[in-house]
Amino acid sequence: MILFLSDVAGSEILLILIFVLIFFGSKSIPNLARTLGKAMHEIKSASNEIQHEIKKSGLDMKKDLNMDGIFQSTREEITTPILSEIKEVENHINTPSGVKAYGSDYNPEPKEEENPIDENLPLDQQAVMETLPKKEG
Repeated sequence: MILFLSDVAGSEILLILIFVLIFFGSKSIPNLARTLGKAMHEIKSASNEIQHEIKKSGLDMKKDLNMDGIFQSTREEITTPILSEIKEVENHINTPSGVKAYGSDYNPEPKEEENPIDENLPLDQQAVMETLPKKEG
């Protein structure tokens, strides 16, 4: 409506009003305006009613499809295995290396070194001795 009025100049509106006055007469213009107003009101209310019905049918369809339940069950199907894998990885990370998680043969006392470093050796040779692998018994 605003675009229509922006294209029409003042003189054109005056010409249209004179044409309506001549064509319909001065006595029928109020009835014509009243009828036009009622028609616009009925169109607007019908449009609102149609919008309301569309929204209502959309909500009914959503309830019928139970989308919330489907989303919840799908979320549980996806997250359950992921959470179990996360717990398994955390258990693996938190378990000290070289220790069986469920075994009872864990000995917390360290073994004595079988390659003792001779303190009489020069420092550079002691460093070499530290890098050598330990003898296993």
